[in-house]
Amino acid sequence: MALSFGWWDKDAHRGTPVIVKMENPNWSIAEISSPDDDDDEYGAGEEFAAARGGTQKGARGKNAKQITWVLLLKAHRAAGCLTSIASAAVGLASAVRRRVASGRTDSDAASSPPEESPVLRSRFYSCIKVFLWLSVVLLGFEVAAYIKGWHLSAAAMQRLVLPSSSGARGLLEWLYAGWVRFRVEYIAPPLQFLADACVVLFLIQSADRLILCLGCFWIRFKGIKPAPKRSIGASEDPESGGEDYPMVLVQIPMCNEKEVYQQSIAAVCNLDWPRSNILVQVLDDSDDPTTQALIRDEVEKWQQNGARIMYRHRVIREGYKAGNLKSAMNCSYVKDYEFVAIFDADFQPMPDFLKRTVPHFKGNEDLGLVQARWSFVNKDENLLTRLQNINLCFHFEVEQQVNGVFINFFGFNGTAGVWRIKALEDAGGWLERTTVEDMDIAVRAHLKGWKFIYLNDVECQCELPESYEAYRKQQHRWHSGPMQLFRLCLPDIIRSKIGFWKKSNLIFLFFLLRKLILPFYSFTLFCIILPLTMFVPEAELPAWVVCYIPATMSFLNILPALRSFPFIVPYLLFENTMSVTKFNAMISGLFQLGSAYEWVVTKKSGRSSEGDLISLVKKEPKQQRGASAPNLESMAKEEPRPRKELKKKHNRIYRKELALAFLLLTASARSLLSAQGIHFYFLLFQGISFLLVGLDLIGEQID
Repeated sequence: MALSFGWWDKDAHRGTPVIVKMENPNWSIAEISSPDDDDDEYGAGEEFAAARGGTQKGARGKNAKQITWVLLLKAHRAAGCLTSIASAAVGLASAVRRRVASGRTDSDAASSPPEESPVLRSRFYSCIKVFLWLSVVLLGFEVAAYIKGWHLSAAAMQRLVLPSSSGARGLLEWLYAGWVRFRVEYIAPPLQFLADACVVLFLIQSADRLILCLGCFWIRFKGIKPAPKRSIGASEDPESGGEDYPMVLVQIPMCNEKEVYQQSIAAVCNLDWPRSNILVQVLDDSDDPTTQALIRDEVEKWQQNGARIMYRHRVIREGYKAGNLKSAMNCSYVKDYEFVAIFDADFQPMPDFLKRTVPHFKGNEDLGLVQARWSFVNKDENLLTRLQNINLCFHFEVEQQVNGVFINFFGFNGTAGVWRIKALEDAGGWLERTTVEDMDIAVRAHLKGWKFIYLNDVECQCELPESYEAYRKQQHRWHSGPMQLFRLCLPDIIRSKIGFWKKSNLIFLFFLLRKLILPFYSFTLFCIILPLTMFVPEAELPAWVVCYIPATMSFLNILPALRSFPFIVPYLLFENTMSVTKFNAMISGLFQLGSAYEWVVTKKSGRSSEGDLISLVKKEPKQQRGASAPNLESMAKEEPRPRKELKKKHNRIYRKELALAFLLLTASARSLLSAQGIHFYFLLFQGISFLLVGLDLIGEQID
């Protein structure tokens, strides 16, 4: 709707006609020129000067009615914004209420492994509760002191005289004065020392991160890329290969993963490799008879189509994934194969995967591993998967690539890699002593002198955990296992014959800095020390530690995934939130607590559909003669399966995260009393982040 105010007498009212466009919730005001106006003074469509609080040079005075309309419309716009914010807040509160009502706490018996002691499980949570209640009591003291006007600093303590008034007020003054003395003399010095130590560790880790990024920039600038001495052309017939096509064993370990087994088996059977030179082992550790039958039927279907594939199921299921792989490598026919490619159940290699990885072994007799990059089919599914994508893009693009180029060593990712079987045997084979069997075999192979190559341009599709519960368990295993391994292999590293610098890299960079120090200072500095400094202002954390360096490091982390740049603030907050889980896992692994041996298969959703595999037929309408995936067209012709009945989902309430949320929010309220702006905003938003995660409002709900 448009209203034009130009009907009054122009001699009496020398204002400028104005058009008010009402397009709720947006309002705009445009000035139009009158036929009698001078073109030099007024232009058609010129913005109304009064709306900017001033007048343009040579402009005529604006009448009060126009200014009133401007103010009314701006007020209406502000009211519309407040209404939208209120509506969003009500919607969020309603979602929180529903999730809390249907939620289950992480103390439920079903959520913890049976071998873990309830005492061990609750010890960490109890420590956080102590800090929380202490901070609430201290906040009450500080608020009362602020209202009374007691601003006692360290400098004022020397002039402090105990109050002489009696009664409740005198007692309160005496208690507060005693608290200030106690914190200045006994709490502030050790807290400041711990803060300074964490800041030093923070700076060392930030320098390491910066050096890795510079190495990645150098690789891109110079165009450094591992290249095989002789590659296999895409148009070459596999049957004419000879020595270009060595014997390759492909293993797919899985356990109760009925959502994704079809896609991974089909993708592996479609690998472009001579049928006589490849054997696929489906290593099924499922304890569900229905899942076993489904996987066995799928294997038989591909066998009937001509693929060399076999199904293995262990009677005695020990050692988790490492035990499964170890059992498969003990088969008598493995001696006929030179290389083994490993793919987890949700991984889908492209048909040319072996053609782009295996040739790197030709002429490199000391090369033990070729690792490919992961890509994610569900990276845009929700906020949780977007944040995971940022982390893993940095891990592969920067950490793996830089370490592979400059020192020929990195941690094996457990899947999407090709091993020389001789290197596996020389390193001692798969061991079940930790929950990170992939890192274990990589370290032992490195100590034997084997080299690794990382291929950043060879990708293998997989899934990211879509629920916080699944992601949390995955991260617990990934951060407790390295500490277990460090305790076990430290003597072997010291006694090994590798060079001094390689030993230093393994001990100080690979294990201590990136696996121990990182989760330690992230949790201690930002979740414990920072809130405590709000109640002990004599110990300080400068603004550049709280804001500027973390923001810079987050910017560096997000560079490999520039499309995720709008999520840089949630990424920074979420990484600090995850430090609770990572710190707890690191302590469990280092001191061999019960949860260090917890192994839970990451829940898959099966986002990648059969359509992804059918698309391979469109890209390569003519299959290579002798390839081991003869007929994908049949998948497209199959009748669609009936839609499964949706399971009821719920969310989980995480007590440690909620306790830390209230601790940080309490500290942010205390920071208002001392007018610490950056500290207040950081604590506020970090507390909200912990609150959202504690209520399981990030990611998908679990079945």
